[in-house]
Amino acid sequence: MVHATETSNLADLLERVLDKGIVIAGDIKVKLVDVELLTIQIRLLVASVDKAREMGIDWWLRNPDFTSRAERLEGGEAADDLAELRRRVAELEQRAAVAVAK
Repeated sequence: MVHATETSNLADLLERVLDKGIVIAGDIKVKLVDVELLTIQIRLLVASVDKAREMGIDWWLRNPDFTSRAERLEGGEAADDLAELRRRVAELEQRAAVAVAK
């Protein structure tokens, strides 16, 4: 019976952490004779997907490594940006061809 109570408490704790979120921060510095060789800053956020989206953290929606729908979720912004870049490159190539012909 004790095991069931502990599981319930652990589940409640996990639910609270995911609902509210928790941030763990730390720095690691490696020094040799007062010369800093390496600094690593670690920031970890543990939260539910819903809570992360409330906080404005939704990088996985736009990252093509995590979803094949990345371009469509931003209203086609990535596709529009790519089309604009292609248009600008074509315009620059055209200008360069005209300049070489003169």
